[in-house]
Amino acid sequence: MSGKRRLGLVVAAFLAAGCTPADDTAEELPVDTAAAATAPAAADANGTWDMRAVPVSGSDTTPTLFQLQVADGVWTLMLQNREPLVAQVVADADSFIVDAGPYQSVRREGVMVSTHSVYRISGDQMTGTTVARYQNAGADSVTRLNTSGTRVR
Repeated sequence: MSGKRRLGLVVAAFLAAGCTPADDTAEELPVDTAAAATAPAAADANGTWDMRAVPVSGSDTTPTLFQLQVADGVWTLMLQNREPLVAQVVADADSFIVDAGPYQSVRREGVMVSTHSVYRISGDQMTGTTVARYQNAGADSVTRLNTSGTRVR
């Protein structure tokens, strides 16, 4: 059977079956409602949280301990021997995205740092990750930390 004749039979079979090529029809896919999670309410985070941030890798895995105070959408980091620091916060999907700094690092004396954290809250527990970016630190300018906390009031 020749190539042209074989192609003709394939096209005829599609037409007989009522099929059309994929580009001629645009089927709408169902919306994945689980993936479209709603943003958490600001009030979900209200309270005082005892937080602990531990580096993911490296030789120094000493935790950084701090308090996080949240009231009416204002997130304030209370770091040891530092002035209170108000962070910028955005609620997105099921998370709070928290950016703070630059401020003087607690982990590296005399070095300025900015942090970017993503937290999720479940009841009185907050968990997430933090990326610390140190100014003028060369190749060692980023530290990744696992962060967790418990609401204490």
